[in-house]
Amino acid sequence: MKQKFYMKSLGDSALLVYFGEEISRTIHGKVQALFKLLQDRPFKGFKEGVPAYTNLCVYYDPLLVAELSNEEMPDIIVRNYISTLIEHMEITQQQGRIVEIPVIYGGEYGPDLAEVAAYNHLTEAEVIRRHSESDVLVYMLGFAPGFAFMGGMDESIAMPRRDVPRAKIPAGSVGIAGKQTGIYPFETPGGWNIIGRTTTPLFLPDENPPSLLRAGDRIRFVPITNDREDS
Repeated sequence: MKQKFYMKSLGDSALLVYFGEEISRTIHGKVQALFKLLQDRPFKGFKEGVPAYTNLCVYYDPLLVAELSNEEMPDIIVRNYISTLIEHMEITQQQGRIVEIPVIYGGEYGPDLAEVAAYNHLTEAEVIRRHSESDVLVYMLGFAPGFAFMGGMDESIAMPRRDVPRAKIPAGSVGIAGKQTGIYPFETPGGWNIIGRTTTPLFLPDENPPSLLRAGDRIRFVPITNDREDS
């Protein structure tokens, strides 16, 4: 099946490959399929691929790519190679890893839970249930090392970012912003609505890759009590 896509150069050493503009699992499945193909069949000079919601950023060494042809510019060589990959790319429903994240909801760990509940005309218990009852998908990493942007959350608990961001949000804080949910890997400023916290480490600087979560992972939030977290 012919895939619809377009490409955009980022300077002389990177290329963005877009599969659409809408945030959806179908489009992200194409991003992941190309990402896997490039990992399995890298071209000379390929450095890394960075998947996002609707596109894959392909980084390369233009000097090494130039060795592949004396007649074409590196950008054209990379474009042609990627176009050929996409032409023969098969889209499968990749499930990815399932990663369970234990979360203490509410109280001092989730100072915005009551506000999220009131905004959506729900009880706090219902917000917790809807946030944890279905898996969400990691679409991309960004903002801070190890921070995963997750989509597929129950839209009935969606809420806009806070008008005034907090100067400090504790590490492990689980938040909601619009239709997305995410976890702050370490203390940082931020404007997401904080509904809980986990002690699961997300940024792992001594490991490769240095992040617990990866694009394509499915995250399952597991409500726990403070007593259990401390045990």
